[in-house]
Amino acid sequence: MNLKHDLGRRMIFFDGGMGTLLQANGLGAGELPELWNLEKPDLIEDIHRQYAEAGADILKTNTFGANRIKLRGSGHGVEEIVSAAVRLAKAAAEKTGALVAMDIGPTGKLMKPIGDLAFEEAVSVFAQTAAAGEKAGADLILIETMGDTLECKAAALAAKENTSLPVFATMIVDETGRLLTGGDIPAFVALLEGLGVDALGLNCGFGPDQMKRLLPRLLECCSVPVVVNPNAGLPRVVDGENVYDVTPEEFAADVKEIAESGAWVVGGCCGTTPEYIRAVTKQCARVVPKPVAKKEITVVTSYSRTVMFGKRPVLIGERINPTGKKRLKQALRENDMDYLLREAVTQQENGAQVLDVNVGLPELDETAVLSRTVREIQGVTDLPLQIDTSSPQAMEAAMRVYNGKPLVNSVNGKEESMRAIFPLVRKYGGVVIALTLDESGIPETAEGRFRIAEKILSTARKYGLEKKDLVFDPLAMTISAGQQNAAVTLEALRLIRDRLGAHTSLGVSNISFGLPGRERINAAFFVMAMQNGLGAAILNPGSAAMMDAYRSFCALSGADDRCMEYIGRYSQQEEIKPAAPAGGEVALSDAILRGLKESAGSAASRLLASREPLEIINTEMIPALDRVGKDFEKGTLFLPQLLMSAEAAKSAFEVLRAKMSESGQTEKKGKIILATVKGDIHDIGKNIVKVLLENYGFDVLDLGRDVAPETIVETAVAQKVRLVGLSALMTTTVVNMEETIRQLRTAVPDCRVMVGGAVLTQEYAEHIHADFYSPDAMGSVRYAQRVFS
Repeated sequence: MNLKHDLGRRMIFFDGGMGTLLQANGLGAGELPELWNLEKPDLIEDIHRQYAEAGADILKTNTFGANRIKLRGSGHGVEEIVSAAVRLAKAAAEKTGALVAMDIGPTGKLMKPIGDLAFEEAVSVFAQTAAAGEKAGADLILIETMGDTLECKAAALAAKENTSLPVFATMIVDETGRLLTGGDIPAFVALLEGLGVDALGLNCGFGPDQMKRLLPRLLECCSVPVVVNPNAGLPRVVDGENVYDVTPEEFAADVKEIAESGAWVVGGCCGTTPEYIRAVTKQCARVVPKPVAKKEITVVTSYSRTVMFGKRPVLIGERINPTGKKRLKQALRENDMDYLLREAVTQQENGAQVLDVNVGLPELDETAVLSRTVREIQGVTDLPLQIDTSSPQAMEAAMRVYNGKPLVNSVNGKEESMRAIFPLVRKYGGVVIALTLDESGIPETAEGRFRIAEKILSTARKYGLEKKDLVFDPLAMTISAGQQNAAVTLEALRLIRDRLGAHTSLGVSNISFGLPGRERINAAFFVMAMQNGLGAAILNPGSAAMMDAYRSFCALSGADDRCMEYIGRYSQQEEIKPAAPAGGEVALSDAILRGLKESAGSAASRLLASREPLEIINTEMIPALDRVGKDFEKGTLFLPQLLMSAEAAKSAFEVLRAKMSESGQTEKKGKIILATVKGDIHDIGKNIVKVLLENYGFDVLDLGRDVAPETIVETAVAQKVRLVGLSALMTTTVVNMEETIRQLRTAVPDCRVMVGGAVLTQEYAEHIHADFYSPDAMGSVRYAQRVFS
């Protein structure tokens, strides 16, 4: 098979579930499947051969967890495992000519700032695996079952930087189309396309029927080939074994619909066997792939939010920029990150849709400070960011760690600038602001600025970029230096919109430098610019005049459907005032809601001057955490924000606990054991639950991962524990969860057991006799509150 030639000319078929067949052949709970490449090579090769004979064009290597984090303590190295795995798949593929995909799964750890895995460490982990796969002879790389855009970015960069192989990437989402960390389909598509993956899509999580419902959203925004590898339905437990509820024929019929709708590459995941793939290849063999339509849309994203240019002017908050801002300069010099974070959340509350981030002071290490600031701000806000720097080194460092597809400020028409910036945008993805100036300076005429815009676009295309990757800024020059300046800029906006068909931006307030009452001029010019096609404005969202002008324009132009946003904002008798500036003190509840750790600690200290610690916990902290929890459960707030709020509450609690220790007032609501069951090395879910339970005042005994039933039971007896929380991420370890519950029932019959994990369902939980199943961390908190109430 020739992937480059065949892709798009005919349907391409992946194989099915390796783990499903390994379990059927005796893979025990907690065993690492990757070790069987060494211990049972004949079986692994035979499974690959069965899939090849069933018609699979691409065989996935048995390397889903072959990284140094998961293999630690196994006695075997990554290169040894990967080399054996690729060799076995290639031997099985020899007769049919199938290709071998180096299979790369997640590490099982959360990325910083919400977890403990650093970005470059993740890149290094994935790079080792990817390089070993190419060296062993793999034909392509499949990054699969990713639930975090940042971890997937680390894997994609590792593969692109350390191999020359094609890269496919598939994500796992919930029924709403959201990733574990909150990203939606448009956000992860924008990120992965920006990174230059060759195909992307969905795998695992659901059966083909559910995948069909998510596919239209994927196809709507995707400009590269789409991959869909569903499960064989949802698992049920029958006589202690996993049974999937979709037959091979039903699976194939649904996959055929998926192929006819526009997917180019299909196959199977958990529960699918060679019979499923044989049925798929038979039913889909005659399907002709639909052409992939290039989506000419300009979007920037965070990990969870997508902002599209063209629907209405985009508002870019300008406040995190030291130019003309003494307090921000002071914060940067004093490493006062909390001030910058408060400025970020304040701008979001005031209506900004993108946040400009500029930390350029001569005395700072801009590369280090910009990267850190980007990471920290992404911990407290889900708005996309504009990475604003004149340093290509700082720009690259920030783009590298950015979780999403950023806006980048800026490039210009100078050859030196384009040569430095365009390769970065090409490598990391992004939309770049293009200033209409070059070696000759800023043209005095609109036509001159338009010609520079044409030159920039022409050069960008030589670097593999398109018009949708650029937003042109024709530069607002102050009218105090020449009253024609406004007219020239407005005419340039029209020319770029009408003749180039491109989006535009402006630093609006530049128009009024040197004049009194600047806000009046700025607001009037802002309206004129929007009338002339302005696509994005860099402005102060705390300016009432600017925001009034914006909302009025959207209502008048029809961008605000039925004027609902305008009515919602201004229908109250007293008009809403903008949020307080970042420099003020933040209330404890607000600090928790916003995820501001330093502000939360400071607020707790202030409150202790007049109130008792327990009163503060019950009247300030718990209500704030409850609100965060409810927003999380409603889907209006996502895991990174939930965890940052929990960290802020933890910061406040440490202050209060110190005071309680002094006065002997320490109080815990109840003692809870948490553990990942024997054979399971994943602890993401358990760690999230731990953070939240501790913030609600529970005493958590974290026994770690891969914990034997006997250890859990002994601890429960010795500590007189009334509630145990068990976690499992792998189907093979659910039996150990069941055994742990059985032993607890005998030794401590009054103890309640709550369970959670990716493989569990309500039916699973009932089958293994758990008292409570929660699909998310907040559910565990609610149950604990009931148990100890």
